[in-house]
Amino acid sequence: MIQQTNGKFEMPALPYAAADLAPVLSTETIEYHYGKHLQTYLNNLNAALPGSPFEGKSIAEIVTKAEGGVFNNAGQFLNHCMYFMQFKVPSAENLPAGKIAEAIVRDFGSFEKFQEEFQAKGAGLFGSGWVWLSADASGKLVITQESNAQNPLSKGLKPLLTFDVWEHAYYIDYRNRRPDYLKELWQIVDWNIVNERLG
Repeated sequence: MIQQTNGKFEMPALPYAAADLAPVLSTETIEYHYGKHLQTYLNNLNAALPGSPFEGKSIAEIVTKAEGGVFNNAGQFLNHCMYFMQFKVPSAENLPAGKIAEAIVRDFGSFEKFQEEFQAKGAGLFGSGWVWLSADASGKLVITQESNAQNPLSKGLKPLLTFDVWEHAYYIDYRNRRPDYLKELWQIVDWNIVNERLG
């Protein structure tokens, strides 16, 4: 998903057009959020790496070991890449299947209970950050709130699915209605990608 050429990370190509996620996420949101915010994190990260201890390292290694500005830009680059690459054209009856569906029922009781907890933790995160579904070392699914640029990798977890709750992710389309934004995102989750991440 994340590629490097000559030590520089590259912008991921979206698997959909900017207009394809509407009305859940508008073309304007994709153009600003992907085209400007993510690009800025990438530019800052690539500018900070030459001559640093993290030059030539993988994004996962940087996120788990770096601090300060390098960490912030690496974390935001990784988080945004995972966020944008997990979406597809909206579907009202968009339910998980396969391994991830089985694991969700096993660990949360039902998909509906998982959705409720995930949305509640996303809506309840104070300030800016992310809500994540991850797997621990034993394969058990967990939901975590991560502030700012944090990623579950730092906790030894395998990140599977994330909703961005920084205000810039939803303000164009939903203004201050974060819970509405979180509820609508289920229509565009590509569960095949989540299954691939689960492995």
